[in-house]
Amino acid sequence: MEFDTVIHGGQIATADFLFDGDIGICDGRIAAVAERLSGGTRRIDAGGRIVMPGGIEAHAHIAQESATGLMTADDYYSGSVSAAFGGNSSFIPFAAQHRGQSIEHVIETYDARAQRSVLDFSYHLIVSDPTEEVLAEQLPRAFKRGITSFKVFTTYDALVLPDAAMLDILTVARAHGAITMVHAENDGMVKWMNKQLAQRGLSAPKYHPVSRPEIAEEEAINRMIALAKLADAPLFIVHVSTAGGAEIVRREKAAGVKLFAETCPQYLALTRDDLDRDGMEGAKYICSPPLRDHATQEALWAHARSGTFESVSSDHAPYRFDDTGKFANGAHAAYPRIANGMPGIAARLPYLFSEGVAKGRITLEQFVALSSTNAAKTFGCTTKGRIAPGMDADIAIWNPETRKTLRASDQHDNMDYSPFEGMEMTGAPEIVMNRGDCIVEHGVLKATEGRGRFIRRAPADLRARPGYAAKEFDPAQNFGAVLR
Repeated sequence: MEFDTVIHGGQIATADFLFDGDIGICDGRIAAVAERLSGGTRRIDAGGRIVMPGGIEAHAHIAQESATGLMTADDYYSGSVSAAFGGNSSFIPFAAQHRGQSIEHVIETYDARAQRSVLDFSYHLIVSDPTEEVLAEQLPRAFKRGITSFKVFTTYDALVLPDAAMLDILTVARAHGAITMVHAENDGMVKWMNKQLAQRGLSAPKYHPVSRPEIAEEEAINRMIALAKLADAPLFIVHVSTAGGAEIVRREKAAGVKLFAETCPQYLALTRDDLDRDGMEGAKYICSPPLRDHATQEALWAHARSGTFESVSSDHAPYRFDDTGKFANGAHAAYPRIANGMPGIAARLPYLFSEGVAKGRITLEQFVALSSTNAAKTFGCTTKGRIAPGMDADIAIWNPETRKTLRASDQHDNMDYSPFEGMEMTGAPEIVMNRGDCIVEHGVLKATEGRGRFIRRAPADLRARPGYAAKEFDPAQNFGAVLR
């Protein structure tokens, strides 16, 4: 066989095993994997480095307006370039429906924005207005197009949905093989805590974690799982930040519930103490759910190691440290009026490798699973996330020995800070490929704007998740009371 490219002399890392071998690429796909391959119009010597699937960033906010109308700093060009420099070969940002919008309008808007991407992309829909037409007609049309996941919220005035609406959405999702993602925090608890703090004049950034207590996340996770069990629908808990929330997920997954979850590097790397920095510096670290403590970090690492989480995603939400972002409501705004979120799309994999693999917290195989393979399986990216014949040649060649200090200036995004500033990292991607094309090569961007393609995704992989059969609800009938 004639290959366009042969990657030789590397340690191939998959989610299941490691082996020394070569990869032959033809027409943008992996054509062969073997101990030795000859030929190749181009031969890339991996030099004993790790050759793994390119990362799949499955949680990022790119060219997206918040519920308050604030636009993120990164568009699909800068966001995809930053992702590529971080070792990613594809990503799935959110496409947000705001109340009154049709799903078709949302998809058209993001299709136009995504034309600048250098990486392959898809969308998770954010659903905030589940009208009868949205549920019966618009979401099914989106599923047919290959958008097979969407996100709902249990908090924020412009996004929060009542439990009955959640059940409607979960039922529609189950019928079409889609997966519902949820931001889980108890809205009433958060509002009550905000009121208590405001009455005492406590408005500095350091009070943000106080306002969103751990129990608020744990209650909402438990409640959303109960709703998903009643509907017997797949559910994905995003950005789990608490040990208690992670334990609920572990327990329900072990019982066979159709359940998935993630955590994020910020919850592994940072703590609430970072919000208590001089002046307004703590605003850089405001995100929701908030940062916790060192004990929680260790618990989350243990859950990442044991399989509670499918992925570790960045939740890249880039709001600059100025009046276009964090301080859109004033330079000394109270913490509830400071933009929520922080950047991290380029830091995700270097951090996870450095603090996970290099320090022995997770194996290299687990790193591959958490960074790429599991996201491909969960979100229906059927040609991504694996090193095998027939898969897209989305590959990262990783140097495990590289040492560097992370700086905002090397993140290649449109941000003016990084929450990981100054951290010492071990390991970094040297070459990143998407469909056989070198996107980043030894610190140089090789991709052209707009070369990314839309990823038409399949339904979630629900094997080994038998689900939950509520005695009062007959899934085969889609509705039916069975009184026993």
